[in-house]
Amino acid sequence: MIGFAPGGSADIVSRLLGQNLAERLGQPVIAEQKMGASGLLANDVVAKAPPDGHVLVLLTGGHPVAAVVMKERPYDPVRDFAMVSVVTGYPMVISVAANSPTRTFADLIARAKTERITFATSGPGSLHDLVGELVNVEAGIGMVSVPFKGAALGIVDLLGGRVDVMVETATFSFPQIRAGKLRPLALSSAERYPLMPEVPTIAETLPGVEASSWLGLAASPGTPKPIIDRLNREVRAIVELPEVRRRLAELGGVPSPSTPEEMRGRIEREIAKWKRVVELKKIERQ
Repeated sequence: MIGFAPGGSADIVSRLLGQNLAERLGQPVIAEQKMGASGLLANDVVAKAPPDGHVLVLLTGGHPVAAVVMKERPYDPVRDFAMVSVVTGYPMVISVAANSPTRTFADLIARAKTERITFATSGPGSLHDLVGELVNVEAGIGMVSVPFKGAALGIVDLLGGRVDVMVETATFSFPQIRAGKLRPLALSSAERYPLMPEVPTIAETLPGVEASSWLGLAASPGTPKPIIDRLNREVRAIVELPEVRRRLAELGGVPSPSTPEEMRGRIEREIAKWKRVVELKKIERQ
């Protein structure tokens, strides 16, 4: 099940996994699009599917965010999924226009303490929005979130000087940085990111602050452990293939395979992290 629009990282990685799983398992893997509600519709299909390992979905870093910001969901974000493995991880990027007077992340924080700073996001309660609010909480500043229907619209206003900062995925930001349109101030990865090691992390200015996104495979709840273990082995092998690693890098991601337990623990920790931010910033649940 694919819950996001064609051409996005979740869609591309889902199809990449499906193609390779089909070859390795010796049976067809069908990519079925069920877009809507930020992946919720596709997730719900998997949460309610028979526990046989034949219906899968690629959860995203927005999954634990939705668990916090949505008032109601048709499933439990942890209990109603049999986690298989994280597939790839990538940071969020805090950027300004290439001609901005703000040169560093520390400069941005200093400016935000004395003037009104706006940051472009993909909407209230999105991962992009909460990363900006996490910075607000930890830096003691009050940057104002400005929602856009897509990064392409946000960067237009950023380059036009109508917003000051953009918080976006590496998938979108890295090509814009390489094209000279954006100046990266910080990445949200825990450590310097191998695909852009020259850019400092948020944690180098605000110790302990990190919030990388990810994509991870999950099956229906109750799927037998031998099936989950087989899928986990295949995912681990697939993400080490040179062509897959190259494609993930083009999307701004690096292979990040995990055990099912590690993936579940990651989601639980991120739910707790974002719940704290939502409560401290009094973000209205949708």
